[in-house]
Amino acid sequence: MRFGLFGGARTKRSTNDVSDSHGYQGFIDYIVEADRLGYHSLFMVEHHFTGQGQVSASMTLLAYLAAKTQRIRLGTAVVVIPWHNPVLVAEQAATLDLLTGGRFDFGVGKGYRKGEFEGFCIPIEEASERFDEAMEIIRKAWTTEGRFTHHGKRWHYDNILVEPEPLTRPHPPFWMAAGSDESIKRAAREGYCLLLDQLASVQQAIDRANLFREECERVGRAYNPLMVGLARALQMFHSEEDRAAAIATRKRVVGVIGDLAKGERPKTIEEDDAPLLGLPGEVIARLKKLEAGGIGYVLLADPAATPNSLRAFAQHVMPAFATPAVQAAE
Repeated sequence: MRFGLFGGARTKRSTNDVSDSHGYQGFIDYIVEADRLGYHSLFMVEHHFTGQGQVSASMTLLAYLAAKTQRIRLGTAVVVIPWHNPVLVAEQAATLDLLTGGRFDFGVGKGYRKGEFEGFCIPIEEASERFDEAMEIIRKAWTTEGRFTHHGKRWHYDNILVEPEPLTRPHPPFWMAAGSDESIKRAAREGYCLLLDQLASVQQAIDRANLFREECERVGRAYNPLMVGLARALQMFHSEEDRAAAIATRKRVVGVIGDLAKGERPKTIEEDDAPLLGLPGEVIARLKKLEAGGIGYVLLADPAATPNSLRAFAQHVMPAFATPAVQAAE
């Protein structure tokens, strides 16, 4: 099993003290330590107008991290394509691929938070059509030899050349955040890797990964379990006395995520088997259940987000999955 990270820096604490990370410098130190320990990737969350102090310029922060790290892959989770000029996005993403030495994963999505669409004065009902046209342009920008022209419903370009070319050819890996059956099938058909959310139950996550695999096989696309990245909240503790505090934190996190997304959430904490919550042995058991269901790539969303939590997971959990970690015990 491969382990990466999912989240981002915060510029300030929210009033209810829910945090998936901390200030920018602390977050940078956290990722540098993850790179040293052998974590495979970071997928940077990007949001706008929430009041939660979340990262709003993910590719800018990833470019800085590219200079501070050596091995860890750096990805977006996600760039909401309908809000952006696709040519500018193609230029920025290609530049980031160069700066990372080919370590960039390009996660994209249509967006789902109505408040963000309203903030950008873009009707959420236009999300799909805007996404489709923009991704057509980005693909064209990275695969066309020489200049190209595009005249569509939203965007018009005449005889343009997008520079620089990405280092990864024909382009960095495309990742799509998806949850519905149709969007998962579409990701498989159109050459995306799949990002799955951190709130879905274990069985939902396994079913969605299997649906992606089945659709890949149906269309003749080679499948690898590492094409599916599953986000999971990490709340590992080392004393039974810490369980109540971990459960309380989980309730607050689910409340904030659910309120912002206006999505479903577990009815009770007892029904919530999604987080990696518990003593190290319990965390390993939950991961083994995912592994048995075909999940091979887990992205840890850690509310603590400290170098110590990274070291603890690398020392106590990673060895159970034969995942090498550099100097994990230090």
